[in-house]
Amino acid sequence: MTDNDAYLHHTVAFHTLGCKLNFSETSDMSRRMTNAGFERVDFDQYADIYVINTCTVTEEANKKCRQIINRCKRHNPDAFIVVTGCYAQLQSERVAQIEGVALVLGANKKDQILQSVQEGLANRQQKRIVSSDILRDKNFVPSYSSGDRTRSFLKVQDGCDYFCSYCTIPMARGLSRSATVEQTLEMARRAAADGAKEIVLTGVNIGDFGRHQGENLLQLIQRLEEVQGIERFRISSIEPNLLTDDIIRHSAASHKFMPHFHIPLQSGSDTMLRLMRRRYDTNLYAQKINTIKKLIPHAFIGVDVIVGVNGETTELFEQTRSFIDSLDVTQLHVFTYSERPGTKALDIKPVVPVAQRHDRNAILHEISERKRLAFYQAHQGKLAKVLIESSVRDGLHVGFTENYIRVELPADTREVNTIATVRLGNLTADKLALVGTRLE
Repeated sequence: MTDNDAYLHHTVAFHTLGCKLNFSETSDMSRRMTNAGFERVDFDQYADIYVINTCTVTEEANKKCRQIINRCKRHNPDAFIVVTGCYAQLQSERVAQIEGVALVLGANKKDQILQSVQEGLANRQQKRIVSSDILRDKNFVPSYSSGDRTRSFLKVQDGCDYFCSYCTIPMARGLSRSATVEQTLEMARRAAADGAKEIVLTGVNIGDFGRHQGENLLQLIQRLEEVQGIERFRISSIEPNLLTDDIIRHSAASHKFMPHFHIPLQSGSDTMLRLMRRRYDTNLYAQKINTIKKLIPHAFIGVDVIVGVNGETTELFEQTRSFIDSLDVTQLHVFTYSERPGTKALDIKPVVPVAQRHDRNAILHEISERKRLAFYQAHQGKLAKVLIESSVRDGLHVGFTENYIRVELPADTREVNTIATVRLGNLTADKLALVGTRLE
């Protein structure tokens, strides 16, 4: 009997919380286990093993993890439950104390999941924590997602050297590190071989790609143009101070890199940006938006904002609201501040009442919805190339245009993972997409 045969009757299910980076790493863990003989099943089914890849950006994310653990126990009270990711790294002892958890795997130990699970199954009576000092870890484990989505999330970088005052990411994922350009190209080719038509470059701070190897992100995206089989690339969240004009110009001229940017702002107040220990000001941020819109007028621009961080007075929040209102951006991703143990923000005063944080979140959500709808409506009647994904409901497919407008159109399973020319029509009833009509 081979090692693989030993696990032919063990089923495993995966659940991912948080960022695109987690999705790529979950897919890598899944490949490692299925290649060893485990059978992957849907997370809502009975499984022998459940793996939960966690986020810890807010206390709500931690709460979701605990709720999902309870779901696993309902499916199988005797399940072997693995918790990995940022929550497992930052609060490994706390996670290990949760009833039902058999293995806690630190964020930098995901590539050891197969060995760790095998050892855990051999000794079910002993709860294990596999973790280490991640700030000393210089190892980079590349990964890409496949099978779960039409697009593939390609991990090009991990960790962060910034230590923003509100953020635990360096403690959860370590310092910045990445593979070489050549190694990353090889992963992109593997994603193409697995059928991906679109790749999203992901990381914690992808603008920092290659710094320790004497390379940079521009060199990577120039070389990615060579990868056969991939028709679209997107750059995920990139810091404004690392989004160079050369990267913007390359995206404007490229047929493969999509007119789609995601640029964290976090606050529209220079005072708050200093308190947050961000490395730019609102003037630089506005310059980046103006450069994109000058070179790529139809570009989709997503913006991350955090409201209610300690120190954010009513006046400073108003500066944020006014600044964002003035920007030609498409959509906001608004986060309500949640205190994170060990961060410098805890020493800043005043503390914003929780109810006021939620009120500010609602205000920015209204601005976001107005901007998104205006962007969608400006494209009604236009032709677009839509990458068709999967059925969503009522016999409809969903897909996205080059500039990331969500489109719904009548389902044709033959067209999944293909790019169709579509005329964009009216808003759907829920206003979350445009109705698309295929052109023959």
